[in-house]
Amino acid sequence: MKKEALMWEVFKEESKAVRCYLCPNYCVLKPGEVGKCGARKNEDGKLYTLVYGALSAMSTDPIEKKPLFHFWPGSGAYSISSVGCNLHCKHCQNYHISQVNGEHFQLRQVTAKEVVRAAKKNDCKSIAYTYNEPLTFYEFIIDCAKLAHQEGILNVLVTNGYITLRALEPLAPLIDAANVDIKAITDKFYKEICGVPRVKPILDATKYMKDHGVFIECTNLIIPGYNDTPEELHELSKWVYNELGPDTPLHFSRFHPMYELNHVPSTPVSTITQAREIALDVGLHYVYCGNIPGNEGENTYCPNCGNKVIGRIGFSINRWDMNDNNQCNNCGTSIPIIGKYTESKGWGFRF
Repeated sequence: MKKEALMWEVFKEESKAVRCYLCPNYCVLKPGEVGKCGARKNEDGKLYTLVYGALSAMSTDPIEKKPLFHFWPGSGAYSISSVGCNLHCKHCQNYHISQVNGEHFQLRQVTAKEVVRAAKKNDCKSIAYTYNEPLTFYEFIIDCAKLAHQEGILNVLVTNGYITLRALEPLAPLIDAANVDIKAITDKFYKEICGVPRVKPILDATKYMKDHGVFIECTNLIIPGYNDTPEELHELSKWVYNELGPDTPLHFSRFHPMYELNHVPSTPVSTITQAREIALDVGLHYVYCGNIPGNEGENTYCPNCGNKVIGRIGFSINRWDMNDNNQCNNCGTSIPIIGKYTESKGWGFRF
């Protein structure tokens, strides 16, 4: 469906060039040109989204897969994606949908009403905008999210966080939770691996969402030789502690060879567990190890008494040791969980 994009302005009227300000790439596009994200195009002096309601995937996931461990645990998230991304990460696991042009990809056309109806039909607590970078289908998110709230359904953003604060202003009130993938704490990593010059816009956007009522969890994929030094992991953990607070969940995830980094070995498990210890020593209360099924870092522990209040294997909960007020059954400490525990229903899929 052809739809005029949001977040753009005329750059040069005589040449019909426009500037997009959805993300900090600030693409300046002449007629016929497509943005770096592959999802927005200048057509005769107006910017259009190429992916409004155009979905590459629809599925029902456990919320833990996003990963969100402290937001309505055990509930279902109706997950949708399109194509495109405003970063060009050399290790992207979804490169087949992120590193493509929306003009040249076969997508299923749906309406916001259909998405919300499917979320309700699948008994999902939330809609998750995920898989590729959801900011590429910004306009569709806004329409879905408004309708979802009217129907009592929550909205979850799984994002690289590369968005302008100007574009976040109308979006943040519609988003209930977000997992922000902070890929590294250094500009060097973002320049060499992600194709953008600085990490600061991601940090600023994450802090903005936190300050404006969005529940935040962060993920850091650790890649051997690129962002795995103890010093970097300490700096990242310290930033989360200082700017987002000690109760903010931080997920360290294990890398496996992928895309243009398929020559890089998988992250040693010891590196992930060391990262967790570094973050805990900094003062973060909830630090998790991802992509290592069966590791104790999948579980939630009471920061006061050490009781395992939530046990997990992969994305499934196998232990819940809190009362109805999300307090540790051993010592009564309140655990910062948003919502109530939902016993898994298998999360099949119906559209």
